[in-house]
Amino acid sequence: MERINRSFISKNSPWFFIIMAAVVFVLDQITKHLIKTNVTPFDVIRVLPFFNIVYAENVGSAFGMFKSLGNAFFVSIASLAAVVITVMIWRDKENRLELSLILGGAAGNLADRIIYGYVIDFLDVHVAGHHWPAFNVADSALSVGTTLMIVKMLLPKPKT
Repeated sequence: MERINRSFISKNSPWFFIIMAAVVFVLDQITKHLIKTNVTPFDVIRVLPFFNIVYAENVGSAFGMFKSLGNAFFVSIASLAAVVITVMIWRDKENRLELSLILGGAAGNLADRIIYGYVIDFLDVHVAGHHWPAFNVADSALSVGTTLMIVKMLLPKPKT
């Protein structure tokens, strides 16, 4: 039996971050499948005083914006982004974590658009009757990855 190449699974390997993106993708798809098969569009499952599980079909982009552009537009943009981000994971050693979160999230929402023609959202956060637009695991990964990248860009670089 051949030994596993340790550089393949090291935390510095681009493959490690591609696997991380795949984990985000799988987690996103599993949660969406559970919602699609167990929650109807009119159900509201109260989890906490400020958090519900719902079922929403988003044909637009973030927060349902740009619906008029159509699904083909979003599939094209997300496909191109996935390719570019994958290449960036290989080239940009400093931002692999952030890029892997963005890639996993983009791939999760892309899969929904290809399979259903819309993105499944189900996380509903609200305060005092005001609801944040429903979102999903992929959106969360995209937001965290983007935020980490912006913070990293704004912080001063350590002197070596």
